[in-house]
Amino acid sequence: MKKSLALFLSIIVIFLSVFIVGCDSKESKNNQKEVVVTDLLGREVKIKENIKRVVAIGPGALRLYVYVGDKEKIVGIEEFEKKNLKGRSYIIANKELMDLPVIGLGGPNNPPDLEKLIAVKPDVIFTTYPKDKQEADNLQSKTGIPVVAISYGKGALFDSAVNESLKLIGKIVNKEERAKQVVDFIENTKKDLEKRTYNIKDEDKPYVYIGALGMKGIHGIESTQGKYPIFTVLNIKNVADETGKIGSVMIDKEKLVEWDPPIIFIDLGGLEIVKQDYSKNSKFYDSLTAFKKGNVYSQLPYNFYGTNIDTALVDAYFIGKIVYPEKFKDINIKEKADEIYKFFVGKELFDKMQEDFGKLDKLNLKF
Repeated sequence: MKKSLALFLSIIVIFLSVFIVGCDSKESKNNQKEVVVTDLLGREVKIKENIKRVVAIGPGALRLYVYVGDKEKIVGIEEFEKKNLKGRSYIIANKELMDLPVIGLGGPNNPPDLEKLIAVKPDVIFTTYPKDKQEADNLQSKTGIPVVAISYGKGALFDSAVNESLKLIGKIVNKEERAKQVVDFIENTKKDLEKRTYNIKDEDKPYVYIGALGMKGIHGIESTQGKYPIFTVLNIKNVADETGKIGSVMIDKEKLVEWDPPIIFIDLGGLEIVKQDYSKNSKFYDSLTAFKKGNVYSQLPYNFYGTNIDTALVDAYFIGKIVYPEKFKDINIKEKADEIYKFFVGKELFDKMQEDFGKLDKLNLKF
């Protein structure tokens, strides 16, 4: 009888132990810590506290992540990111990303590939694709993966949406200090550029034009921008502001003759088109004061699948040095550029950028 009772009690103890361990395991699994974040579309998204696997899709999403997060957590990239690396410092400096699985075509007009996204099992999807909450919710619902919308805003360069996106990425992947450093770097650069030029008298500010800017493709000298962010932060008079438009605008060449700005910048992305046009219409170009006096300069292209913020800041210092040489006489462009690239992507890439596009320098189209 005593043996039977002892055996019965032993069985009860074993059963209770298994039950308790099982409950603890289930509770541990079900109660994995989560955080709730609000994305750039105002959506509240539940995310695991310890993120280990990440993907970033849509124009500029991967770039913003690379500026802040651990590259080792990225588990796949879009095919578009593997094509034509020219100008994209975040990929050039981290070519190991090219070996990752493809998670979709990518590009501004291609929707996310649900099957490929699910296949790499990310803990979170950062994306710039959704135009509204419904699109983001649909992607999250169909994949079963938390979707966090990030954004470059309307202006991209010095837009508060960029800073908020960087901070959000930092919070989610436990890189808040790095995110703060990046945001501070951008803001301090903006302050430095403004401080150097804010007190220049209006009569001492020359009118300037920027042409051949990329806009869903490459264009000639007619392609420009109203309220060009680099000109704005440098307190430069932009002749294209007369159009009353903000952002990309195509002007008539006759308008450029009418404006006749003393300084012209040409984006190196469209330089070949400008050269071809010059060979056919040299009289037009030679009638412009900037061309007559040799005041035509280059700019590195910084818009390609979103804004390459590092390159835009390099351009800002170069343009400032050309338009207001006395205010930027302490700036060595190569040193400043390499400082900027190294901070954002970990490598000094100024020589590589010039090798790919051409030099930041005075331009001579008479060949």
